[in-house]
Amino acid sequence: MRHAVITAGSKGLGKKVTEHFLEKGCSVTVNFRSDFARVEQLKREWSPYLEQVQFVHGDVTKKEDIINIIEQAMNRFGRIDYLINNAGPYIFERKKLADYEDTEWEEMISGNLTAVFHFLKLTIPIMRKQKFGRIVNYGFQDAEHSPGWIYRSAFSAAKVGLVSLTRSIALEEAEFGITANMICPGDIRGEMKESSIEASKGIKDGRTPIGRSGTGEDISRIIGFICDDNSDLITGSIISATGGINVVNRNAL
Repeated sequence: MRHAVITAGSKGLGKKVTEHFLEKGCSVTVNFRSDFARVEQLKREWSPYLEQVQFVHGDVTKKEDIINIIEQAMNRFGRIDYLINNAGPYIFERKKLADYEDTEWEEMISGNLTAVFHFLKLTIPIMRKQKFGRIVNYGFQDAEHSPGWIYRSAFSAAKVGLVSLTRSIALEEAEFGITANMICPGDIRGEMKESSIEASKGIKDGRTPIGRSGTGEDISRIIGFICDDNSDLITGSIISATGGINVVNRNAL
């Protein structure tokens, strides 16, 4: 049985990714940060899968918590086939760089870039022994082009750095049957993060050329495909899922 480690896998996009792997028959270690009530709810909701899933509390900005997540995954399931780095802190307040507190900058870099480094350091040796592994990181729209993002400087700096790290790992680990890719979701908001494609088709969204919002199911389907055993040709790729927003000529609007 293939096993996935999914950070922040109890809500938002991560919840739909977790469901995708459970439905495929995989086992999953779900990391969560603080929402214990949500975990209890999910244990009821996912009751048919309780033999396949475990929940591990931990903050990805803390190295000791990352170590514990990986140790718990190996103790329970004995392997790690998929590492889905879904977690990543984000500051919603619109702030210029000069107005950031040092602690805010450090949290953005630690949670969105350094945490991935620690997860990779622990997970890659396991995947090498297996001669198989799929690593999926998250970016933002156009991250591969190193754009400026006003009021989001710390988050964007971390994610743009993660683009290069993703591609570097793809090259370094290819000989071991390990792939590394990045998903760049479009503007998927609120309840749509846990929604289905079918549900989104009934809600008009004028922001996207395709006319509907993206959903958690869109992201989980892409991740499921690039994690397939036969998807090893896809590695070092930065994959946008935006409904066409990323190809719009903004100067023409």
